[in-house]
Amino acid sequence: MDLTYTYDAILFPSDGRQPSLVQLMTRSLKALDREHGNIMQLVEALDGMNRKFTNPYIIFYPTVSRDGMPFPVNKSIREIQARAFREETAWRGNIVIAKYRDSPFSSMMDISMADFAILRNYLMTHGAPRQAVQMVL
Repeated sequence: MDLTYTYDAILFPSDGRQPSLVQLMTRSLKALDREHGNIMQLVEALDGMNRKFTNPYIIFYPTVSRDGMPFPVNKSIREIQARAFREETAWRGNIVIAKYRDSPFSSMMDISMADFAILRNYLMTHGAPRQAVQMVL
C-alpha cells in the first residue's frame, strides 16, 4: 500500500497571477516526476553563498505538453526578471517550487511565503535549465 504525502509548495502560474501556496500530494517525488512529465532542478544556494541552504528547494518545471506545443512563457517569472528577462532562457509553463531536508527524494517539508524572497532572488538571476530550453527549440 502506497503512503500519500502532502506538503505546501509555491506555484508560479504561467498566466501572470501572483505566486501562491498550494498543497501537493504524492506517493513519492519520483512518482511526481514520472507521472506529470516534470523535470526538477535543485536550488541548494544563491550565487555568492559560502554554504548551502539547510533546507534546499526543488523547482519542478514541465517539459512535455500533451499536445506537443511549447508551454507559454511564465509571466510571473518574467515579471520578476524584468530587464534581465531573456526569451531564449525563459521559464515556461506553471512552475512549482518545494522545499526539502536531507534527501530531495524522501523528505519534503512545507514551504511558506517567507521563502518567496529567496526564490525571487534566485529566479531574478537564473533562466530555465538547458534541458527545458532545448524542449522549446
